[in-house]
Amino acid sequence: MKNITVSLEDDLYRKARVAAAETDSSVTALVREFLTTLTAEGNRATEVGKDSSAILETIEKIRKRHPGFDPSNRLSRDEVHAR
Repeated sequence: MKNITVSLEDDLYRKARVAAAETDSSVTALVREFLTTLTAEGNRATEVGKDSSAILETIEKIRKRHPGFDPSNRLSRDEVHAR
């Protein structure tokens, strides 16, 4: 069994603890149940592929309307956090 670390906002963590207590469970059990459900939903890759196609079509439409647009032209982490 593997351990993972998850960072949560304080408010979300409190709500998760309350939800776990109401079901006589733990936050760990809730996360385990969520991940089990998420990975058991069948072929999720097909759904993601369909979503990706729609996103790519939208990007192409934006490129046609705004020729200078390039989604790969991103700021570096340092540029984003520069003050």
